[in-house]
Amino acid sequence: MPANQPDPIQHSTFNIQHSVTAALPLVSVIVINWNGKRYLPTCLEALRAQTYPRLEVLVADNASTDGSQALVQAQYPWVRLVALPENRGFTGGNNAGIAASTGAIVILLNNDTEVAPDWVAEVAAAFERHPEAGLVASKMLLFDRRDTFHTAGDLYRVDGLPGNRGVWQQDKGQYDREEYVFGACGGSLAVRRTVLDTIGALDDDFFFSAEDVDFAWRAQLAGFRCVYAPRAVVYHQLAATGGDITASYYNGRNFIYVLAKDYPADLFRRHWRAVIGRQLRIAGEALRAWRGKAARARLRGIIAGLRGLPKMLRKRRAVQAQRRVSLDYLESILTPADE
Repeated sequence: MPANQPDPIQHSTFNIQHSVTAALPLVSVIVINWNGKRYLPTCLEALRAQTYPRLEVLVADNASTDGSQALVQAQYPWVRLVALPENRGFTGGNNAGIAASTGAIVILLNNDTEVAPDWVAEVAAAFERHPEAGLVASKMLLFDRRDTFHTAGDLYRVDGLPGNRGVWQQDKGQYDREEYVFGACGGSLAVRRTVLDTIGALDDDFFFSAEDVDFAWRAQLAGFRCVYAPRAVVYHQLAATGGDITASYYNGRNFIYVLAKDYPADLFRRHWRAVIGRQLRIAGEALRAWRGKAARARLRGIIAGLRGLPKMLRKRRAVQAQRRVSLDYLESILTPADE
């Protein structure tokens, strides 16, 4: 063979590999950031090390003042920076990133995380195995205790209380099975572009907290299932970029928002006593602890939630009009109130 001619076997192998890579869906990972410069290197270096070959990474920055944007531009030129003029919260920042992204699969990722090298590959593989699924939930473990769960997919109780499966439990293999769950934590939520095209992105009225619960409800009602992928591993520095007072306020408000906007009427008729009882217990606990700043923030949030009911009820019409699933199906994916 002449020296200047390519080896036909090697050339054929390259073409096959190139064809296989090109056939994989493009995955967009959106890292939400607000003054999280100290977390970004760990997060972005882990994304740089991903084994998945078709990946774009975007940092949606909520007008940080700590040098985050300069860091991304100087040290991570392969990352697309979506620089916002003001802090639009978790929802607004992620929505700007979604609008700028181009992938068939979109993943929202907290800046205070470190993902395993095969994380994106495992998310994409779960979507491939489950064409009926619109969302994928990762296995999220604590950053500083890597044998302890943050969440193995999210749950929603019939009494209106959301939660994380396995939270604080030691990982002993109890959540190693790929299975359907209610939703995915917003800190590592993976979704098909077609789902976003159908139900829309995050609801900006939530701003922070329970926006992932609202999103899961809208997806489930529209017929898109969520699958938990135990081999897609994320390590999370829990609450690194959010305080108790902030979370208490938005939890108090947004849990009511979810009930008003998403909780179906036929389900409410079955479980109204549990739903109302849960909200009364939450308010009562906050009243008893009113001297604490977090408790007072929770009470302010509850009041804000009640004031926001007309807005959420208007949105409810569009959400419920997209419902494609039965009451029995909904009860099958929800968690009993006493668990």
